[in-house]
Amino acid sequence: GFVPLYQTWESFYSWYVYRRIQDCFCRPVSGVPGAKMVVIDRESNDHRWSFQYTGGHSTVLNFGSYNYLGFSQNSGPCAEEVEQTIKNYGVSVCGSRQELGYLDLHKQMDRLVADYLGVEDAYTVPMGFATNSMNIPSLVGKGCLILSDELNHASLILGCRLSGAKIKTFKHNCMKDLEKNLREAIVDKQPRTHRPWKKILIVVEGVYSMEGSIVKLPEVLRLKKKYKAYLYLDEAHSIGAIGPHGKGVVDYFGLNPRDVDIMMGTFTKSFGAVGGYIGGSQALVNHLRLYSHSAIYSSSMAPGVAQQIVSSMNIMLGRDGTREGEKRIQQLKWNTRYFRRRLQEMGFILYGNKDSPVVPLLMFMPSKIAKFSRESLNRGMGVVVVGFPATPMTKCRARFCLSASHTKEMLDEALQITSDIGDLLAIKYSKAEPPSYSENDVPLVEDS
Repeated sequence: GFVPLYQTWESFYSWYVYRRIQDCFCRPVSGVPGAKMVVIDRESNDHRWSFQYTGGHSTVLNFGSYNYLGFSQNSGPCAEEVEQTIKNYGVSVCGSRQELGYLDLHKQMDRLVADYLGVEDAYTVPMGFATNSMNIPSLVGKGCLILSDELNHASLILGCRLSGAKIKTFKHNCMKDLEKNLREAIVDKQPRTHRPWKKILIVVEGVYSMEGSIVKLPEVLRLKKKYKAYLYLDEAHSIGAIGPHGKGVVDYFGLNPRDVDIMMGTFTKSFGAVGGYIGGSQALVNHLRLYSHSAIYSSSMAPGVAQQIVSSMNIMLGRDGTREGEKRIQQLKWNTRYFRRRLQEMGFILYGNKDSPVVPLLMFMPSKIAKFSRESLNRGMGVVVVGFPATPMTKCRARFCLSASHTKEMLDEALQITSDIGDLLAIKYSKAEPPSYSENDVPLVEDS
């Protein structure tokens, strides 16, 4: 009566493909994941069934960590304020929001996040994954319909499944397919009973972490208003990373944040912290504070983490009296365009938008991602390689994550390493014309 615990193909892949290249994944690192990182050396004497530490380590360029604004630091104003907060509050609150785990610092953080987003109120969660998986079930349920982009993150998929709502996927960033699904949902209504859906929730991401693409938000909002649906926007990879003020995809397109019903994001990618948030109307946030599993059953965010978020957001808003936040935003945009343009001129096939700091480089074959990863590490560059099941088997890739902390010299060194490996592996497949955009359009902020 039980389904197989493992599918046949997945078992075959795990035993005969993944094991042979698993040294390219789950590499242990040490220290701060800044512009450079320390990789702990290890070796295998049994064909990669197990690994042993050699006692050595390697310092390499870091193009694998999410550190878009460069706040992953163990020195500077943020670190100093976090240290003082830990002395004042301790390392944990040891309680949930509803049971004495809500400090004045959390209240300050919630208000600051709402101010940063431009919404009425915000609610913060100590874990980014749980921000989606534990809050979506509090918003929709049986008798509701979720229209989900086919490339949405696993946390969104889990949250949708736990909700009990009917789920339909639409083609990635395809507005024609989304509108077709909306029309069918309104015309056909619920199966069997043919009653109207209680709610229709469109679930999309701002920047897609494996594709580097940016959601067509103006068109999604147009369809949402036309068909009276709700919109759930996951800005995990776009908040802080894009937009003239670093406020995400809404800021990037110059839209009104209050047109988005539920704004979700995380603090891990841009703010050097952990956790996530939900922003929206006062009624929405009050509902989640009362009924969300993440508010009832999980411990509140650690004081030191909350202070890191407050400090970094104040810098981004310019409330520290400097232009440091603006400088980081512009530097990230410059780095992104420069790096993407140079890779495309070399002949690599890239996915994604010109302003997306997630840069997927297509290699297509699993054997090539293993060689690319090993050669990169040997030459002094750490980069993430991605294969099945995170991507289709025939669309294996390397994924570069750019940061405002990368200097032009670091980018040039990484580009040279990538070009040399590209020649070695023969992965410069592209015959397309050079890109028309340039980093020269991005004004940089000079140090005062």
